[in-house]
Amino acid sequence: MSLKANYYDQPEGEDLFGKMLATNKYALAGGLGWSTVEVMMVSKPKGYLPTIARYVYFTGPFVGMASAFTVGAYAANKLRGRDDGWNYVAGAFAAGGVYGAWKRTVVGGLVAGLIFSVAGALKKQSIDEGWEFFPEVKHHAVSSINPNRYDFTLTQERERGWTTGK
Repeated sequence: MSLKANYYDQPEGEDLFGKMLATNKYALAGGLGWSTVEVMMVSKPKGYLPTIARYVYFTGPFVGMASAFTVGAYAANKLRGRDDGWNYVAGAFAAGGVYGAWKRTVVGGLVAGLIFSVAGALKKQSIDEGWEFFPEVKHHAVSSINPNRYDFTLTQERERGWTTGK
């Protein structure tokens, strides 16, 4: 399995390792990004060990939530024998449980599980029906990086190399 693995490369209920790799690479990137912002803007630890501890404090639960979702959805699919949105709800509540354990609050875990389950069920519905949950952004704005790409003049440019006849 390569690092370019996608969650939907294999059907639901197959290739748990590939699905774990696909979800955990995004969780790792998100956790490292969140940790970097937190270390630089909020906690500002002094020294290497406290900085590494802050990175682990945030990145570990992110990876844990992604792993719990993947394993929960995989196990629900295997146990139920159906491929539907309820598998994602089961995985989402497993991820919410990891969040609740991280924050040491049962209610927070239940609320996170509910929010994750709504997002998971919508994502599964989008995959089943063929629409995009997060559509690709189309850049319609004009940028000044290469203004020659955009011609908004009212008249065509004249031919090059003409003379006045003198």
